[in-house]
Amino acid sequence: MKTYFVYILKCADSTYYTGVTGDLEKRLRQHKAGKDPVSYTYSRRPLKLVFKACYTHPEIAIAFEKKIKKWSRTKKEALIAGDYDMLPELSKKNFGE
Repeated sequence: MKTYFVYILKCADSTYYTGVTGDLEKRLRQHKAGKDPVSYTYSRRPLKLVFKACYTHPEIAIAFEKKIKKWSRTKKEALIAGDYDMLPELSKKNFGE
């Protein structure tokens, strides 16, 4: 059965890059090699893999990747740290508080 990975890289400038791939090791080599000068990670190397999740359905992996890309830095860091109980709280909007 084919597997798909959603992954988060921490860049040298402390930003995060989120991606999805069917071959994580190959994709990490591509990021680290920096073959594409216009890619987000090219000028932000070195990179460190800080999170990965495995899926058997590409649609689910792609949907999760898109969801993470919309998250705040704080919420991404909670995911990376494994603080799953914090995710719903970090989703709430605090208007005027």
